[in-house]
Amino acid sequence: MDTADPFKVEYEGPIAWLILNRPNKRNSMGMDFFSALQAHCRELDQNPEVRVVVIRAEGKSFTAGLDLMEAGALLADTSAAGREALRQTIGRLQDSISSIEKCRKPVIAAIHGHCIGGGIDLISACDIRIASNDSLFSIRETRIAIIADLGTLQRLPRIIGQGWFGELALTGRDFIAEEALKMGLITRMCDSHSALMDEARRLALQIAALAPLTVQGVKDVMLYNRDHGVYSGLRYVAQKNAASLPSDDLIEAVTAFMEKRAPVFRGN
Repeated sequence: MDTADPFKVEYEGPIAWLILNRPNKRNSMGMDFFSALQAHCRELDQNPEVRVVVIRAEGKSFTAGLDLMEAGALLADTSAAGREALRQTIGRLQDSISSIEKCRKPVIAAIHGHCIGGGIDLISACDIRIASNDSLFSIRETRIAIIADLGTLQRLPRIIGQGWFGELALTGRDFIAEEALKMGLITRMCDSHSALMDEARRLALQIAALAPLTVQGVKDVMLYNRDHGVYSGLRYVAQKNAASLPSDDLIEAVTAFMEKRAPVFRGN
């Protein structure tokens, strides 16, 4: 792996730890961040040994958001051609964040310290979010005259509800982990960084112990329901189960139940 990669990946059994690794810049998100994120998500999606992905960060912050020095260069050309190029660049960055959501493996965000601006885009695309009690969040774009454009405005209201979302998006104010827990942005708040890592591992192993194709199917159906509604979602899951059942993992689940043992799922 190129040493300039803003991520590092560590494997722990069925868990892949995707680690933001630019601590000297508080893991700010430059253009290389987005291309690397998409590449890693694609690779982890295709890796049959990986059942769960956990995104965490090195250093004092999860991420300080978009690297404004790099982003400023994108605004230099105000011609029609420059504006079209900017639109296309934004689209590529959106695709990068969406690659988290499109990864078939469940993705857990383990957040500590600052999670600002683009960090909210990133965690909103994850399936589960947990944080340490020192975490600080903000849709900071509003405060620097930018409309958040990488997914926060589309995904976050479906996670925390329109009321909380409206306040946070329109003010851009900071909010702490306790508030994030109260509104449902995170589902667990941990007392320390080590406790956060332990909890992320526990959740990941709990998911990894289940039938992997079923877990991936649940994620797929959840996202389809969100985007298409209840009745289309019901038809979609009926078709999905009709195509995938019975399976070797289902037979293993029933056999293990009858034999009073833990099932061993192989993704078949």
